[in-house]
Amino acid sequence: MDTEIGSGPAAAPAIRRVPFLGVEITALGVKEAAELIAARPPGAPFAYVVTPNAAHFTRLGELKDARFADAYAHSWLRLLDGATPRRLAKLVFGLDIPQAAGSDLTTYLFAHCIRPGDTLTVIGGSEEMRRRLMEQYRLGAVNLHIPSMGFINRPEEVEACVDFVVAHPARYVFFVVGAPPSEYLARMVAGRGGAVGTGLCVGSSLNFVTGIVERAPDFYRRNGLEWLHRLLLNPKGHARRVFVDSLPVLWMVAKARLDPAAYGMAPKRPGAGGGAP
Repeated sequence: MDTEIGSGPAAAPAIRRVPFLGVEITALGVKEAAELIAARPPGAPFAYVVTPNAAHFTRLGELKDARFADAYAHSWLRLLDGATPRRLAKLVFGLDIPQAAGSDLTTYLFAHCIRPGDTLTVIGGSEEMRRRLMEQYRLGAVNLHIPSMGFINRPEEVEACVDFVVAHPARYVFFVVGAPPSEYLARMVAGRGGAVGTGLCVGSSLNFVTGIVERAPDFYRRNGLEWLHRLLLNPKGHARRVFVDSLPVLWMVAKARLDPAAYGMAPKRPGAGGGAP
């Protein structure tokens, strides 16, 4: 199914979107998505990118987070982050959706698209992250605003984040305050008006590109087991994310298999080999 991407560049080409578990996934891989983002001219009106993974599908489908759903509905690109949802989509529904993990997208942008002299705005992170970004990538400026823990429940701090993005124009705006706060903020910036650039809700990816945190070895990444590597390194910190936030996606897939229409999906065709409907 080819549809026109909404709420992004005015002349965006038709790009295939694939309905999966109630989310219209933008069917682009890392390279294609990064180049589309980089093709937006400086000063383009603010549009933002979300990267759904298993925990996001759970929040949308099982927890019924209306605020999160609204943020997703108004996003420009919805790039499939999770290896497990991708495999389930293909195995259960015959959908071959490209994967574009937020960390891989960020790595590609810095390697091939973000140029020396570009200005970034970052919500979250640390002063050390800013220093490394500027030194490693010779950036013109990195505008950094670090809200306090739990800020998303304090309206005045949320407004301060939105104000900061509007007041510091940048081609790339990184929201690195975790999910769902990153998505909530991106939606508020878009709703406020007056901001420019592309917002990227990409988790811990700036920690990876700066070397503050080491990514999982290639074996884990190639086999879609990056979650397992993180769980092994920090069982206490990641157990909830894996077993509580993400695991219910299996239940969602089972329900969608029995009633695809309830999730806006077409039934798997007999003999389907992986092409999207």
